[in-house]
Amino acid sequence: MKEKNYLALFAKSFNWAGFFLPKNIYHDCSKLYAFCRVLDDLVDEKESLELRTERFNKIRHFFNKAYEQNDENSKLIDQYEHGTIINEMIVIADNNRIKKIILDDLIEGVGSDLKTKVHLRSVKDLLVYSYRVAGTVGLMMAKILNVNDTRCLKGAIDLGIAMQLTNIARDVIEDKKMKRQYIKSDFENIEATLKLADMFYESSFSSIKKIPLKYRFAIIVARRVYRQIGRKILSKGNMENYEKSGKIYVNNFGKLFQTFLSLFDLIFLFLKKTEPHQRKREHEIISEDVNLDERI
Repeated sequence: MKEKNYLALFAKSFNWAGFFLPKNIYHDCSKLYAFCRVLDDLVDEKESLELRTERFNKIRHFFNKAYEQNDENSKLIDQYEHGTIINEMIVIADNNRIKKIILDDLIEGVGSDLKTKVHLRSVKDLLVYSYRVAGTVGLMMAKILNVNDTRCLKGAIDLGIAMQLTNIARDVIEDKKMKRQYIKSDFENIEATLKLADMFYESSFSSIKKIPLKYRFAIIVARRVYRQIGRKILSKGNMENYEKSGKIYVNNFGKLFQTFLSLFDLIFLFLKKTEPHQRKREHEIISEDVNLDERI
């Protein structure tokens, strides 16, 4: 059976940017995304909360077993429906020195949606949630790209958070139907969330300078294309237009144009000095619940 490419199927903006990565790196990124996607699907599937929780706890159990790496566990995991994806994630983590605690953060973040009703009540809750479900992915991506610079790893977290805030701003109506309120469902709060996302996009930019050159352009493209989703949301101007728009995305022409503009970002980045980390205060807020220094 041909291996499913989760990036190509479900993450078209990231898949577009992935075109500019070497094949081996692209495949590792695709496997990371596959692991994330399976977690999301288990939480979002149309089953009872009890059954979804049971299935999610099962993958968490097998994931922890996979880290013990003995023959008995390997046989059990091979028989599990998501065993291949778990094993591939363990190999990627091992090869790229990704700490298990980062993957534990991701699993905890995604699993926090397993409630009858999700309601984030503060900016701190929003930041911690965004770190867990997406800042972790940015951090793991940076490790796959052979990044070790502390400033750059902080920037990778920032880029992940920025993209998650963009997702939240885009999916307010869809999330409301699932009884999930990450932000209030009005255009003022959508705008405020995208303003916060922009702060994280800005903080991530100069840190890209520390990514090895052969990977740099792909990250610039991903950052620019995803940020454009937020700008398209803002162009709706009010809640009525936003609701009528359905799923807001960047079409292929828009991606092509953003890719062209990314060439200028790449040149500008060569000329730009790496700035001190701009989101220190937000990282301190997150670290009240999750010690980011331990993860980096």
